[in-house]
Amino acid sequence: MKIPSILENQRAFFATGQTKDIAYRKAALVRFRESIKNHEQDIIDALAADFKKPAFETVATEISVVIKEINLAIKEIWKWQMPKKVKASLLNFPSSAAVHYEPYGTALIIAPWNYPFQLAVGPMIGAIAAGNTVVLKPSELTPNTANLLEKIITEVFDPAYVHIVQGDKEVAQELLKQRWDYIFFTGSVPVGKIIYKAAAEHLTPVTLELGGKSPCVVDETARIQQTARRIVWGKFVNAGQTCIAPDYILVHSSVKDALLKAIDIEITKAYGADPKISKDFARIINEKNFERLSEMLESATIYKGGQTDKNDLYIAPTVLNDVSVTDTVMQDEIFGPILPVLTYDKKEDIALVINAMKKPLSAYVFSRKRSFKNWFNTTFSYGGGAMNDTLIHFINDKLAFGGVGHSGIGSYHGEKSFYTFSHAKSVVKRGTWLDVPIRYAPYKGKLSLLKKFMNWL
Repeated sequence: MKIPSILENQRAFFATGQTKDIAYRKAALVRFRESIKNHEQDIIDALAADFKKPAFETVATEISVVIKEINLAIKEIWKWQMPKKVKASLLNFPSSAAVHYEPYGTALIIAPWNYPFQLAVGPMIGAIAAGNTVVLKPSELTPNTANLLEKIITEVFDPAYVHIVQGDKEVAQELLKQRWDYIFFTGSVPVGKIIYKAAAEHLTPVTLELGGKSPCVVDETARIQQTARRIVWGKFVNAGQTCIAPDYILVHSSVKDALLKAIDIEITKAYGADPKISKDFARIINEKNFERLSEMLESATIYKGGQTDKNDLYIAPTVLNDVSVTDTVMQDEIFGPILPVLTYDKKEDIALVINAMKKPLSAYVFSRKRSFKNWFNTTFSYGGGAMNDTLIHFINDKLAFGGVGHSGIGSYHGEKSFYTFSHAKSVVKRGTWLDVPIRYAPYKGKLSLLKKFMNWL
């Protein structure tokens, strides 16, 4: 079916009003949840086939996150949908006021390859809960997951309600030529700019979940071995192909050597002496990204790792030492299992590095000094982050997730997902038993009275 026809069918279905029925939305989410549970092993197998993602990581970072989001939406959707009363203005006396939430209409969701199940389904949950119809474009770089998504969605939904469109960038370009009511995109900054430009042609609202160089600062008071363990986990899960992974470390010079040794130990604990034979370490998504990452290693000082195998799309968990801000690895988001380590001696050194780059999607600080953590949090702008850990802010559905500046526009997760895909409609209900005539023309003799009234307010 051609894309304009798909969109036409969805608009017709939305016009029936079925998706505005809360019970209808809830029933759809229940069916969706059960289908995902029934296909758990299929999801594990698909991600393993696409880039050797370990089963544990698939369950922890893809399936469990999605099930948790669906459960929350099913439980809370009635409460989220309720109009929110606000205090009425005396200028409108007598009146009441409230914010009502309505779906935008037909939403386009374009998903990435790095978490190809979770980052496709997660936004879908919010769009369905809010009452929209959905067209989903999964990544063509993970074909096994995309095919499974199509199977699940076809089983659960009428295509006029939720439709999946597969294809490459030409298909994405055709999708972007259409006028959507909302666009949700997760991916790179360059593609995000293309999405934003296309949306602007139709004045379509967007959420852009992008990325950036997320710093990880370690001061002299940090618990070094624990810090290393948590950094290694956050950096090398999914083979570093995580938009909120620590992109580089800024460590106080007095503890750099201790941290490097601890990271060395933790990588071996996690993946063994030869991570290539570990069943717990994923692969690079494709040859293009493998080549891009390999180039970063060519002139670098490798402290640990560095081994590569193009045939297996394998790059070992790698730590780089003696890195400067002018090195190739510090120019763009790494998005792979390469961890540069820089040092600092004073706060001003940290500011020089972080402020030289665009606002990151995430930031992490390891410290036992409250004053240092407070200084960092008030000094730098970033999408979200954690103190003394990595990645964990993403899994709290009570925290909105999103970027700032070049790292993204808008946010979602949990309740916030519902509001992201809803138009907040402000409505005032005016009483009829009183009608103060001051606002009506003619205005002669009323200006001084108006000023007195406004000053009194």
